[in-house]
Amino acid sequence: MKYKNVFGIVGWKNSGKTTLVESLVKYITEQGYQVSTIKHAHHSFDIDHEGTDSFRHRKAGAKEVILASRKRWALIHELIDEPEKDFDFLVNSISPTDLILVEGFKEEGHNKIEVIRAENKKIPIYQSDNGILAIVSDYKIPDLSLPIFNLDEISKIADFILKKTSLK
Repeated sequence: MKYKNVFGIVGWKNSGKTTLVESLVKYITEQGYQVSTIKHAHHSFDIDHEGTDSFRHRKAGAKEVILASRKRWALIHELIDEPEKDFDFLVNSISPTDLILVEGFKEEGHNKIEVIRAENKKIPIYQSDNGILAIVSDYKIPDLSLPIFNLDEISKIADFILKKTSLK
């Protein structure tokens, strides 16, 4: 596998991906591992807001702006006319860490778990993606050869991910 310490959480909109990632990060870091995350947004977003100095720097034309304090720092890189950065670039931009959990990027070739909710009537992603190694669901899915976890089985899901990434 190309991405040894990368594991994805995918699913259709409002399936519970973010809640699962949040729970997994909390649980896995409590086990002593360092975890970083990558989240794909399908829309424009801003981590900086009108009126702040850094926002004014960007609007004036700065290609990169670093916000820094004693608690955290963030780099804002304006793409301007550049294409969206690809998955390899993003993974390689993360500082060294034990595990990278990825929310979204369902088209990429890393190992993944799919979150499926009963009320979501879309075709499951696992049917067309053999990178999906397990399912997290709120209902029983008949005749499925993949491991299935309930949404609240965070320790079991985390252990599965840690074993698949050879961390455990």
